[in-house]
Amino acid sequence: MNRQARVNTRIGVLVPFTNTNLELDMMLMRPPNCSLHFQRTGGYSADEIPGSDQMAELGVFDISHDLSMIAGARPDIVLYGCTSATLTHGTDFDRDLALKIKTGSGAVSLTAAGSLAEALQALDVQRIGFSSPYVGSINEQAVTFLKQSGIETVKRADIGRDLGCYGQGEMSPDEVYDLALKANDPKAQAIVLSCTDMRSVEVIERIEAATGKPVVTSNQALMFCLCRKLSIPRYHGLPGRLFDCL
Repeated sequence: MNRQARVNTRIGVLVPFTNTNLELDMMLMRPPNCSLHFQRTGGYSADEIPGSDQMAELGVFDISHDLSMIAGARPDIVLYGCTSATLTHGTDFDRDLALKIKTGSGAVSLTAAGSLAEALQALDVQRIGFSSPYVGSINEQAVTFLKQSGIETVKRADIGRDLGCYGQGEMSPDEVYDLALKANDPKAQAIVLSCTDMRSVEVIERIEAATGKPVVTSNQALMFCLCRKLSIPRYHGLPGRLFDCL
């Protein structure tokens, strides 16, 4: 008997196991006639401050089991939902991991860090204000990663305290908004909010209204690049000027 698929497109998402916001953002932005399938990944300690070394270790963690699990849903695309795990290694590593995910899952793949860079390039942005909940050393690596992609950071706003794995996700939208405004600079063409566990999607349009500039966040960039990759046109509810580029 022939079975008709319930949806046209299946989206697989690899989620760090302490992340509490990526799934919600993906559900908020989910394209029509698409389903979401999540696989939580390990490779780090929930009790440690997510510093540069820990995130670098997450980037090289063996995800072969996770890929076999997500492949069971037969996804059309797989998203790697941690920005800092690859930007701590650089652009070459990020591209290699995307290829590894594609090979292991049999699906098109995107990383959060690579999607940030691609989104900024789609906006034709060369200078940004950067903010995140990361420790300072990871922010420095993020600036280097974006520079390797042809993007200059003219101002950086650090959170000012070391947040644990759960602390990043517990920042309120108002705190995220304030952090973004601290990253604004007359020379910046856009504001970047990096981290898949920060509640940035909810305040994108509010920040754009306050600054007059496009805002790019990790989770928004993932969805934007997914739409481009799968030729999905803009649909209702997508936040920010970035999606005007579809």
